[in-house]
Amino acid sequence: HHSLPPISPKLINSLSIAVILVGNSSEVALGAGLEKEDFLHIPYPPKVEVVTMNETDPKSIINRICAQMTRNPLQGVVFGDDTDQEAIAQILDFISAQTHIPILGIRGGSAMVMAAKDDHSMFFQFGPSIEQQASVMLNIMEEYDWYIFSIVTTYYPGYQDFVNKVRSTIENSFVGWELEEVLLLDMSVDDGDLKIQNQLKKLQSPVILLYCTKEEATTIFEVAHSVGLTGYGFTWIVPSLVAGDADHVPSVFPTGLISVSYDEWDYNIEARVCDAVAVIATATSTMILDRGKSRMKFKLSTFCFVANRHVLILDFPIFRYLMNVTFEGRNLSFSEEGHQMFPKLVIILLDKDRQWDRVGKWERGSLTMRYHVWPRFELYSGAEERKDHLSIVTLEEAPFVIVEDVDPLSGTCMRNTVPCRKQLKLSNQTGDSGIYIKRCCKGFCIDILKKIAKTVKFTYDLYLVTNGKHGKKVNGTWNGMVGEVVDKNAHMAVGSLTINEERSEVIDFSVPFIETGISVMVSRSNGTVSPSAFLEPFSADVWVMMFVMLLIVSAVAVFVFEYFSPVGYNRCLADGREPGGPSFTIGKAIWLLWGLVFNNSVPVQNPKGTTSKIMVSVWAFFAVIFLASYTANLAAFMIQEEYVDQVSGLSDKKFQKPNEFSPPFRFGTVPNGSTERNIRNNYRDMHAYMTSFHQKNVDEALYSLKTGKLDAFIYDAAVLNYMAGRDEGCKLVTIGSGKVFASTGYGIAIQKDSGWKRAVDLAILMLFGDVKLESWKEQ
Repeated sequence: HHSLPPISPKLINSLSIAVILVGNSSEVALGAGLEKEDFLHIPYPPKVEVVTMNETDPKSIINRICAQMTRNPLQGVVFGDDTDQEAIAQILDFISAQTHIPILGIRGGSAMVMAAKDDHSMFFQFGPSIEQQASVMLNIMEEYDWYIFSIVTTYYPGYQDFVNKVRSTIENSFVGWELEEVLLLDMSVDDGDLKIQNQLKKLQSPVILLYCTKEEATTIFEVAHSVGLTGYGFTWIVPSLVAGDADHVPSVFPTGLISVSYDEWDYNIEARVCDAVAVIATATSTMILDRGKSRMKFKLSTFCFVANRHVLILDFPIFRYLMNVTFEGRNLSFSEEGHQMFPKLVIILLDKDRQWDRVGKWERGSLTMRYHVWPRFELYSGAEERKDHLSIVTLEEAPFVIVEDVDPLSGTCMRNTVPCRKQLKLSNQTGDSGIYIKRCCKGFCIDILKKIAKTVKFTYDLYLVTNGKHGKKVNGTWNGMVGEVVDKNAHMAVGSLTINEERSEVIDFSVPFIETGISVMVSRSNGTVSPSAFLEPFSADVWVMMFVMLLIVSAVAVFVFEYFSPVGYNRCLADGREPGGPSFTIGKAIWLLWGLVFNNSVPVQNPKGTTSKIMVSVWAFFAVIFLASYTANLAAFMIQEEYVDQVSGLSDKKFQKPNEFSPPFRFGTVPNGSTERNIRNNYRDMHAYMTSFHQKNVDEALYSLKTGKLDAFIYDAAVLNYMAGRDEGCKLVTIGSGKVFASTGYGIAIQKDSGWKRAVDLAILMLFGDVKLESWKEQ
């Protein structure tokens, strides 16, 4: 343990900290909160004086601080008030610059964010900097995927820092931000309201960031309300400066207003005063221990009424020590600009009861929000609902809708994707669990949705269907995407949704944006080399002709010719001579021709007759041709040939009577879709057979095809053609090069008689006239 440097009693007395509080703060509570024991572990415990005052005008504040300096040389001032007057911060900054005394603004106007502090001041504020608040506001927008926004500011100091921070953040982001307008309002002119009104009319963004004072915000919201910029369709986000005192909410502040706020709830005035005193005392003690009394000196202050008062000052200002303070395990350090480095912030929302409700918190650089989906519908009554913000349901099915996880670094979706939420199904729980995970959707249908939304001018929340798939009627109730639209949970359904008659009775379909139908996919199976593969070069008929007819007939002919020839076996007997040498039998004739066919030099007995020799020569020539043809064909037939099931269509015998084949032909589809419905309506026996081969999804079906569990997969032509094109090794093919049966198309499902159909149809038809659509299809 280091021994403390000897400090004179005069210097010890200088370690006095004044706590000045404005308003109705309880001195008793403060007294209890400032027990001497709290600061015992600080090497030089401070002497704390608590004083209260009611006036907040500049003269009163200066008088009060000077009075304290006169009574006792101060090492620091802690100032807290319960007002929304940002001017208090400016007065304290001025006093600090003149007296070189550290002043900490801990609450109210004294803690309201102040941009440009005096270079010579040591004025510190409890709370975040403008840049920190801008970052948190952008994080809130990222959380809810509000990427299109505008900024409105007044000339209140710090507006440039605010705009610059937002701009630099979005320029260096992977997220596809769209900053539509940056409006700078002049609040000083007389006919300001009219001018502000004209400027605000430019705004169309669903999200607006506002930087100004609370007083200015009152005027701006009044004008914004008059031009229809408040309510269901618009979300305003403001810094703590605007919200100010949470107990006083101006009537013009719109419901749904979001504010970044210093944590009022968990950080009461007693705790703030205690921390503020600890900050100054710790920094001072560290400074004395670090520098020693030899470096300490007194300086005359000429600022206050009584001249020649001593103020503890250092060649190395306390400023540096305040930038690195830890108290009770918490980091209470300040930045060079005089704001806390690690402030604990809360996100507050003005609810429909006109109360500020805490809906999130920002701690250690991460945002935690109460709502996974922004509660638009809870904030506004039905009459106020905005007609052009839609809830849209979709279903994952590549390449039309591809679902990915959010970027692990930023926790957001990349530029080419659209955020979509997926409800988690919790076990042992019924109804809406209310728990969602955020995913990112992209693909052909999502590209079309983005284009239509821009053309028709609507905004949307996208979510993935969890109850079923495309849509099937079960016991009179629709499930899947169609069910969501029928039950009015979603305004539209976008995805690989096939237009058919049954669905058209309960929902409206847009014009088809892609042609499709039913197609059949089969696998090229690797044929194993069978034991009879060596016979493949010729058909069975050729082999029979060769070995039964030709060989036997030719052998018999050679024997007959040899038998009756003048030098043959029969002639020797007729002349009464002893046969010379071995006799030529029919067996020897067959052996001779067999040996010639296979080109084997086996011992044979040649005929002696001329006719027989000519016959053998003809056979030898035939054997050369036969052997050459066989050898040439053998290589082609011995390799593992790929075999593709030949299916002509849905009426094919393999589909209609699969059990007549050995083994039986196996085929299936993904149930509850238009493909199954079409087969059920037109081919009942086929549908009954294939139910045992149903597949959960397309990926499982492709795996079954490749592993031989399934011989054919019947599904949407557009999906199958895409999958065949992407298949590794090109093992999967659609029959007839993508032959389509029961042609139809994909359309966007819209609530019946909702009024959106015509606008969406026109937007799709405009897209068809655009070259881009064809390039999208190819991609």
